[in-house]
Amino acid sequence: MRVSVRFKDDVAIVTLSGKFVAGGDGPFLRQKVKDLIEAGARKLLFEFDDVPYIDSTGLGFLAGSRELAAEAGATILLSGMNPHVRRILDGVKLTQFFELVEDQAAGLARLSQILTESPADAPKGSETAIGPPAESSKAARPRKRPAAAAE
Repeated sequence: MRVSVRFKDDVAIVTLSGKFVAGGDGPFLRQKVKDLIEAGARKLLFEFDDVPYIDSTGLGFLAGSRELAAEAGATILLSGMNPHVRRILDGVKLTQFFELVEDQAAGLARLSQILTESPADAPKGSETAIGPPAESSKAARPRKRPAAAAE
């Protein structure tokens, strides 16, 4: 697997090429995404145009990247995914957690519509990530107010 990262305005474009299989790819890529987010990247576009196959290593990378992005208030879009790789993601229900776009141009256009805020600056209850909010171990439940004391 080859990886290149370049920036277009405020978007980090991560281009992947080759089979995404077990080996050193997963940990290396997770660290790369972590480094980008820690450096302030809040809009990431993962290009899959040249990825013919993905296994559990790649799926784990995507799930972990989504979690890192959600914690930082960042957005990840996936572009150029071929039908085979898309079927694999569909099969394990990962596509529901990402926005998929046709190509780089569509991804850049979509990301340009998103306001960038750091999590500390974002108003409570707002999200900059696209798609469903990150799942947490504790479901958000409205608090019940104690009954008013009788006077």
